[in-house]
Amino acid sequence: MHDHRPLHYFKNGLTVGLGLGFAGGMFSTIWLKNKQNLHADDVLESVKSAFVKEGPIEGSWINFEKQPLRKFAITSQGYTGGITRTEDGQLVTYEFLADARTGTVLDIQRSIVE
Repeated sequence: MHDHRPLHYFKNGLTVGLGLGFAGGMFSTIWLKNKQNLHADDVLESVKSAFVKEGPIEGSWINFEKQPLRKFAITSQGYTGGITRTEDGQLVTYEFLADARTGTVLDIQRSIVE
């Protein structure tokens, strides 16, 4: 009789090793994806699409350099940018500050261009 136990252990070990490697790879990919910042263009497109729902815009801009943000004990990085549109015959500028990781607008200032 032949005993094939050593080969059996190798197959089980290989299967477990491949399964753990696959699970670890998936976990690290998801973790890294959540830690990455959005690109400035993607943040600007998101803000523009929200403004376009209310009416046409004249122009837009975004600063590609991230700025450090601190609000009380919370620290993050953000992008500054702006949207220009005509409202009631006047040119209006909206300057915004958006979180670099989520794209969420954290602050917005409206001013009329004279």
